[in-house]
Amino acid sequence: MRYSEGNKPLYAFYGDDFTGSTDVLESLALHGLPAVLFPHPPEQRELAAFAHCRAFGIAGESRSRSPQWMDDNLPAIFANLKSLGAPINHYKVCSTFDSAPEMGSIGRAMELGREAFTSGFVPVVVAAPHLGRSVVFGNLFADAGGVMYRIDRHPTMSRHPITPMHEADLRRHLARQTSLSVELVDLKAFQQSAIREQLQARLAAGAEVVLFDGCADAMLDETARLLWEQAVERPMFAVGSSGLTYGLLRHWRQTGLIEASPVYQRPAAADRLLVLSGSCSPVTEMQIRCAQQRGFAAWHLQNGSWDEQIRQATEALASGRSVVLYTALGPQAGPQAGKAEYGEQYSAALGRELRKLLMLSGVRRVLIAGGDTSTHTVRQLGLDALTFAAPLTPGAPLCKGHAAGSPLDGLEIVLKGGQIGPADFFAQVRDGQ
Repeated sequence: MRYSEGNKPLYAFYGDDFTGSTDVLESLALHGLPAVLFPHPPEQRELAAFAHCRAFGIAGESRSRSPQWMDDNLPAIFANLKSLGAPINHYKVCSTFDSAPEMGSIGRAMELGREAFTSGFVPVVVAAPHLGRSVVFGNLFADAGGVMYRIDRHPTMSRHPITPMHEADLRRHLARQTSLSVELVDLKAFQQSAIREQLQARLAAGAEVVLFDGCADAMLDETARLLWEQAVERPMFAVGSSGLTYGLLRHWRQTGLIEASPVYQRPAAADRLLVLSGSCSPVTEMQIRCAQQRGFAAWHLQNGSWDEQIRQATEALASGRSVVLYTALGPQAGPQAGKAEYGEQYSAALGRELRKLLMLSGVRRVLIAGGDTSTHTVRQLGLDALTFAAPLTPGAPLCKGHAAGSPLDGLEIVLKGGQIGPADFFAQVRDGQ
């Protein structure tokens, strides 16, 4: 069945944190699908301002929330998504799939989504080859420094301060979070061109959740084609990484639902860049140290009063220097480590300080590092929406903030997961390289 063209929405998504949400926003824009990301469930007046868009996202925070929070909040959010009328409704998670029964439970989210959308089985597509993530016979592997690690042996994700990954088999991992039956469409089915038959066999046997293997774009494309065929008949709730998004986009291109990709230029250089980092990742540590070598001023925001560091940062920005404010240099070095509730309060306080700095300094480009930090910090800026502005590094685009009537309208913002980007990424963001 061919999905009707025009301005009907193709795709709606809820990102379980802000960095993952801008990752999806980037993939949509680069493939020529007009999209907008809201930091809250949009109202009709907000949707009207972006009537040209065919993809709509809500940047959320469920990755750092309890199942009770999900019970209290996700049903209304899913109802908002459903009202948009898109065939595919994507609960977007990080491709590292880090979650736990008591925090960021993907299992509980899929239970609520399955109930809200009444769409039958829930497909789970985690692989993201463009980010170095593969699922093979149900086991998740992730790249670190050019080496593929099973996720429970990954040097960072196996030691995540809040949701460490101790199980690579995603079926076993999900079994700790949900009572739904989880089955697999495996690599062998792809090799034999039999994924449709294996999916039907799994569903006939009572599967309520179906995980799809993936270690190459061709596998994602085949999965996306199969899911889209079903979604146009009956709107679908799906769980997965941006790998699912990329597969769908390539299928839409092949079938003519979207046209040729636009050409985006690299952004112009900014006079100054303000960086706020709450990440404990060794990749971000490397980036902070490299930024200092490139002329950035940097201050460690330790637990307690930040008045002196903020004063010095304000002076440095006034003199024309770029600034990094960071809470940690490396794994488990920050005050948030292992303390989710404290981390939220801490990040919100950082967001309030960031807003003050932006208003005082007039800085128009900001980078925020760390998934939870980005989520809770951006909420303090008072932005109405984000749209894609330009590519930088995969997974961390330059976005434009929309805030009608605010001095921060038009703010250029980059939200970076802890492990994303090369060593000199901060300088690249500043210089538009």
